[in-house]
Amino acid sequence: MLGELINPYYLQVASFILINIILGLSIYVTLASGQLSLGNAGFMAVGAYTTALLTTNYDVPLIIGILTGSLLAGIFGIIVGIPSLRLRGVFLAIATLGFGEIVRVFLVNTESVTNGAIGISGIPQMGQEILSMMKNVGFDPEVIGLQSNQFVFLSIFIILLVIDIFLIWFFIRQKHSRVGRAFSAIKMDEQAAASMGINVTYYKVLSFTQGAIFAGFAGAMYAHVLSYISPADFSYHRAVEILVFSVFGGSEVVGGAIFGASFLTLLPEILRVISDYRYMIYGVLLVIMMAYRPQGIIDEQMIRWMKVRKGRRRQYGTGSK
Repeated sequence: MLGELINPYYLQVASFILINIILGLSIYVTLASGQLSLGNAGFMAVGAYTTALLTTNYDVPLIIGILTGSLLAGIFGIIVGIPSLRLRGVFLAIATLGFGEIVRVFLVNTESVTNGAIGISGIPQMGQEILSMMKNVGFDPEVIGLQSNQFVFLSIFIILLVIDIFLIWFFIRQKHSRVGRAFSAIKMDEQAAASMGINVTYYKVLSFTQGAIFAGFAGAMYAHVLSYISPADFSYHRAVEILVFSVFGGSEVVGGAIFGASFLTLLPEILRVISDYRYMIYGVLLVIMMAYRPQGIIDEQMIRWMKVRKGRRRQYGTGSK
């Protein structure tokens, strides 16, 4: 019964949506402090290649590889973030885009380590590792009516879903904390924030590093879901795509990055029946969106309106009783 309900293709698409949500959140936290970064594809590559090399060449456990990749991306975030403090707006975007291209060119040219443009294949697949582990303890997916490939994709989806729920909770909590308020103050007016005693340097580097860590984490998960990575996966197209997730959905709120990543990942799949025109429609939608709603689909005003409407419904519902 359960096996009839689970389609590996749908689970794989859902898994990519969840990875892109992590990427959307990674750029959201950078934008929250007013920093426009296009370096997240580079940080994603650092996380992906670190865990791929460790787990493929040195048999390092998956969890250690993923955490090492994320932390190394965070260290690169600090290295790039500190000298970029003086840059703002489009200048910061160009500098961070340059970092991403340096990483990509480095990966292409170090063939002895990274296989160059060919990329790395045979990376341990997360779902297969979980399946092997479960079989070693005597569990067979057929017991619950699942084939092995269904169990593999289902286990990946569940792990990513739990991680996403935790990250969304973390960012919502942070937004309403002292750190989140400091990010907002710096975004609105950096000099005014400094005059109020906020350590602008610390919070801007913190924001940049958080974005790098989560982009590196998403890259590591991507490597272990797809089992193959190459420098082409982390080009400037990916950098722009990550930025669009948050800008399209709404960069002011956590829900914007979630909606943008989900919608823009799902849209090309929905339009697959008209494959010759789907990216054309995708582009037209982005242009219309930026022309009529540059703040993104979801903003704080919409959130307040929804809360007021929900409150009125509860009030009328209680009154009718």
